Amino acid sequence: MIPKGKLLIIGGHEDKGKEIAGENLTVHKKKETISHFEILGLLISKIPRAHHIIEIIASASSIQKEMEDLYIESFKREGFTHVGIIKVENEKDAADPDSIKRVKGAHAVFFTGGDQSKLVSLLTQTKLLSTIRNKYYSDKNFIVGGTSAGAMAIPETIITGGLIREALYKEDIKIAKGFDLIKDVIVDTHFIKRGRFARLAHAVALNPSCLGIGLGENTALIISEGNVAECLGSGMVILIDGREIGITNVDCVVDCTPIVIENLKTSIIAEGSCYLLKERRFLVK
Repeated sequence: MIPKGKLLIIGGHEDKGKEIAGENLTVHKKKETISHFEILGLLISKIPRAHHIIEIIASASSIQKEMEDLYIESFKREGFTHVGIIKVENEKDAADPDSIKRVKGAHAVFFTGGDQSKLVSLLTQTKLLSTIRNKYYSDKNFIVGGTSAGAMAIPETIITGGLIREALYKEDIKIAKGFDLIKDVIVDTHFIKRGRFARLAHAVALNPSCLGIGLGENTALIISEGNVAECLGSGMVILIDGREIGITNVDCVVDCTPIVIENLKTSIIAEGSCYLLKERRFLVK
C-alpha cells in the first residue's frame, strides 16, 4: 500500500544534552544553515489550510519540558501558532482519547530528539502510533516528521545504539524494530559530525535489503509515496546500498575478529537532489 502522506526525517541539531565524547568532528560550513523548524515550516505551509496544527511528541528527550518549550517557541517564530504537545510517558498516555483525537485533527506530528529506544518502547503497538500510521497512509495533507532520535525511530528497522571504534566488531551495534512507517531503510543522524559511517555500514551489512540513510545535521529528506526522497538543508545525505555485498564475515565473525565488508555502494545527495529509495537511483527532474 502506497502512503498518501509524507515523511520528514532530519539529521538533528536541536539536542540540549551533553555532547558524546569522541563522536564529534569539526564541521566547516560553507552554506548558511537551515533549521529543522524552517524545513518543516516550508513543507507544512504548502498544505492548503488557514491554520496549520502541529503536534509535538518529545518523549524521547531526557529534558522533555525544555524541549517542548523550545519547539513551541521556535515554531511560533516560523509563524505557526497552533502548536501542541502530546505527552506520552506510559501505556495509558498512548491510549488517551484526547491525544488520539488531536492526531486525527493534526497536519503534522513531529518527534523530537533524545533516545530512540525510549521512544519506540513507549509507542510501539499503541493506539496512538496506530492512529499516526493510519493517517499517514490515508491523508495526503499529513506529515510525520522527526529529528535525530525521532527520525531514527521512523523505519521498520532501527539502530538503537552502538560503539564507534577503529574497526567493526560483532557486538558494536544494536538493532531493533522501529515504528515501521517505512520499510527497507535504516536511518542514522548527526552523521557527519559524529563520524557514523562505519556504524551505518555495519547496520546495512546485517540488513542488506535496507538502504542506509546517513543524515547530516540541518539536513532533511522529504519522502513522498514511501519512495521519492527530496533533500533539503545545508548539509549532505550519504546513502549506503548493501544489495551487492560480496565477501563479508558479518554473520559468522567471533567477538575479537574485525568485520570486513566487500562492495558496499555509496551515493551522496544534497539540497535539490531527488532519489528513488526502492529503485536505488537518482530521480532526474
